[in-house]
Amino acid sequence: MAAIAQFRLIVLLIVLIVFVFYLLTTFQSRLSYLEKYFHLDFNSNLFKHNSFETFSLDEDINLIIYNRVPKTASTSFMGIAYDLCTKNHFNVIHLNTSKNSHTLSLNDQYQFVKNITNWKEKQPALYHGHVAYINFAKFGTASNPVYINIIRQPLDRLVSYYYFLRYGDDFRPYLSRRRQGNKVTFDECVKRSEKDCDPNLMWLQIPFFCGHFADCWNPGSEWALQEAKKNLISHYFLVGVTEQLHEFIAMLEITLPRFFRGSLRLFEKGNKSHLRKTINRMEPSPETVEKIKESKIWKMENEFYLFALEQFNFIKKRTLKAKGDTFFGKGRQFFYEKIRPRS
Repeated sequence: MAAIAQFRLIVLLIVLIVFVFYLLTTFQSRLSYLEKYFHLDFNSNLFKHNSFETFSLDEDINLIIYNRVPKTASTSFMGIAYDLCTKNHFNVIHLNTSKNSHTLSLNDQYQFVKNITNWKEKQPALYHGHVAYINFAKFGTASNPVYINIIRQPLDRLVSYYYFLRYGDDFRPYLSRRRQGNKVTFDECVKRSEKDCDPNLMWLQIPFFCGHFADCWNPGSEWALQEAKKNLISHYFLVGVTEQLHEFIAMLEITLPRFFRGSLRLFEKGNKSHLRKTINRMEPSPETVEKIKESKIWKMENEFYLFALEQFNFIKKRTLKAKGDTFFGKGRQFFYEKIRPRS
């Protein structure tokens, strides 16, 4: 009886092996049929899913420029990039400008463009710095970088910067700031019409997107506002807002996983989501807010902010789905069909 049972087990194993072999052969033949008649390459990146159940299509992107606007959570965001660069095999390089200038000379622009496009040993790379937009095509380069950025409600950004100059932040609390010891509140500053709360100081996000033209830095320039909008639409891959930094990071991981794979987990689980907080910040009074909102500069900067926010929300709606306290990609929402000829 034991011999019969052993024989049956051997026969069953043989049948199982033959069946599995048949399934594998049939599956491979079906793949071959699809590849032949529908011109599909199942080894291509189009069919390789990343952690967000979407497609990794950014292998050809070697350069990202984040021309970060001050006081928009840029340090928090860059902390995540620095944590990821070794694991994801890319370089992070800070562009440090003399005297913290937001614009470069024509020669420096040319040198910067040529340097980073030809510095192959440091690619792929994410460059970041407080510098206005530079149009690479203007300098005859064959390859253009991918631009990203984050902007913030203009009055919130100004108030944060005002207290930052006096008290610093919890990122580097030991540093002495330019207005250290000045105890004047933002409300008091506005009442006294002092220079540190001048509405013209809000004129920063528009020129950062406008670029290196003289009129970009002329507070109240309508041309600068329209140029900034045009550049945001035409030359920026993604522009997020400080108030939705979580969603901004999620969309970068979905669309640029070569650089940002793992960023959402770091933001949600790590200590980066509140990396930098301005110390002793006080919210302005309603009277102060109303007075600031009367200025032309606030109205123009707010118009630009709302324009960017509208674009961001439009993209977010098509890209993200929320689940609990996190986000996922919606996956691919297109496919190919009716491909001819079939040979």
